[in-house]
Amino acid sequence: MAVDIVMPQMGESIFEGTITKWLKKPGDKVERDEPLFEISTDKVDAEIPSPSAGVLKEIKVGEGQTVPIQTIVGVIDAAGSGAAAPAPAPAKAETPAPAAKTPAAPPASAPAPRPAAAAPAAPFAAAAATPSPQDGGRIHSSPLVRRMAKEHGIDLAAVRGTGAGGRISKQDIEAVIAAGGVPAAAPPAYSAPGAPARTPTAPPPPGAAPGVSRGLAHVALETAVPREKIYFGNYEVQPMSTMRQRIAEHMVASKRVSAHVYSVDEIDMTKVAALRARAKEEFEKRYGTKLTFMPFFVKAAVAGLRAFPTLNASLDGTNVVIHKDINIGIAVALDWGLIVPVVKNADEKNLLGIQRTMNDLAERARSKKLKPEEVQEGTFSITNPGVFGGLFGLPVINQPNVGILGLGAIEKRPVVVDDAIAIRSMCYVTLSYDHRVVDGAIAHQFLHKVKETLENWSEPVL
Repeated sequence: MAVDIVMPQMGESIFEGTITKWLKKPGDKVERDEPLFEISTDKVDAEIPSPSAGVLKEIKVGEGQTVPIQTIVGVIDAAGSGAAAPAPAPAKAETPAPAAKTPAAPPASAPAPRPAAAAPAAPFAAAAATPSPQDGGRIHSSPLVRRMAKEHGIDLAAVRGTGAGGRISKQDIEAVIAAGGVPAAAPPAYSAPGAPARTPTAPPPPGAAPGVSRGLAHVALETAVPREKIYFGNYEVQPMSTMRQRIAEHMVASKRVSAHVYSVDEIDMTKVAALRARAKEEFEKRYGTKLTFMPFFVKAAVAGLRAFPTLNASLDGTNVVIHKDINIGIAVALDWGLIVPVVKNADEKNLLGIQRTMNDLAERARSKKLKPEEVQEGTFSITNPGVFGGLFGLPVINQPNVGILGLGAIEKRPVVVDDAIAIRSMCYVTLSYDHRVVDGAIAHQFLHKVKETLENWSEPVL
């Protein structure tokens, strides 16, 4: 029996996805729920599981292609007896992917005058100016990268990542595999500390801007190395990932569509901070999860949204849709972007339930295990720049919401209490709201309700 593999919907406002990697090839056996291919959208970079056990019979959509949701991208023979389609290559040929998508065969695709350009693919990728994991830093990589490295006996500590923050990408590992692997003993001989980034054999014409002139030398270079970073003397070109492109599109669209206005308030978190300090060890021992400040803010936001439901809304043309469910999206920073998983029915959960839900969603977001429905149907959002030390931020509204709460760092500061100077744990909070729907009076009343709830916290923790 043939089972169709479809492009899933990874968010309520997402209508297409890009296949970045097939993890199986036609003829391979697959188990149900085994990772089958990777996709990238504006908010999700995920491994998609197989819908059925059997044999991958056909790949209809090749790597690098973007298709609408519910498009059939492949077929599985659930019985496992059907013959695999002879070649997915014709499907790719209709919409050719960039040469860097096939790093295993660079000599064949490189121009004839430069057959040797493919040989140094891995060392060239290793020449990125980012710090090496061997310098003592954390090795940033995805579960897929770690699995590929393990399967091919590659020591990740010897690979220089070309992704953001030194992250080791799939392309880095594929380039290393194509070059025969990286010895664990030492990095490439020429990548000494302080050495300048390697320059391509044929630099761009004098005065040419990056990406403008794309002569034969550029084609050869892009064929020989992963396309994440390309070096030309004192600058580098980094093609945006699909996820980053979509984030950019949606942020620009949000600023264009919503009339952004910002309000700021300051909250005395001393009572909550003291309560958390007393309870966090027992909380973790009893429930097996750490207690953070975020569930307190979620509960306070729920109280504000109950009191002022205009902020728990979306705009549909000239109609304001007030949502009965309170589903709060929590921004999670990833090494490769940003994602906003949703705590559904947050108003029905206690502090423990919110904490467990958030921990589970964040962990699966970082391991690319989120389900499509877990990034859908958010009615309000919270982001926390304070966890990185930010005093406060002015976040962009997460469409189609009309408001997003930004949390600053919780810091001890001198404040005036009853005409005396006291040291209190203070936190700035900001509300970005869509002035088409929400007026300033409602926004500030909402913030006051959040402030009042936190400063007079009464809900037990244990």
